Amino acid sequence: MLFAACTQQPKVMKNEAIDNIMTRVSVREFTGGKISAEQIDTLLRAAMAAPSAINRQPWAFIVVTDETIIAQLGEALPYSRCSNHPACAIIPCGDLSKAIEGEMGAFWINDVSAATENLLLAAHAMGLGAVWTGLHPDMKRATMVQQLLGLPEHIIPLCVVPVGVPAEHPAIKDKYIPENIHYNKW
Repeated sequence: MLFAACTQQPKVMKNEAIDNIMTRVSVREFTGGKISAEQIDTLLRAAMAAPSAINRQPWAFIVVTDETIIAQLGEALPYSRCSNHPACAIIPCGDLSKAIEGEMGAFWINDVSAATENLLLAAHAMGLGAVWTGLHPDMKRATMVQQLLGLPEHIIPLCVVPVGVPAEHPAIKDKYIPENIHYNKW
């Protein structure tokens, strides 16, 4: 009976959360329009709702709304899209003082990645655009951001997420590739 249940086609119900996941795209061009403090707060609350290993929540977020600093991020990181008029840039970071100690310490990367994905999904649900621009493990890029933002040594920036009013509406991509799926064994 269990095997039969596993092989039947599931009934997919219309669901806002699934639609949000399936229609999120990376937005790289912004109008320069402002977003409210309440919108930023919602993005951060969504990010911090992410799961984390042993519930350590080893994250910290730098919200940059100062146009001069956003421009400096754009100059230091030309692929960050910070020169494309975002309303803000949010930098999800790992707080190593909160991370699991020892060999499992790198779980902060998973935790902050989950928080970043929540942030991206929340932005999309709110009608905003955002794009994940990687920093870590490229320590040259991460160090530039640490220095620019005056981050202490134990705060490691994972990525830069420019957020704003979208000036573009990229096509939704179906990224489902059945060949990438294996059941039970390789």
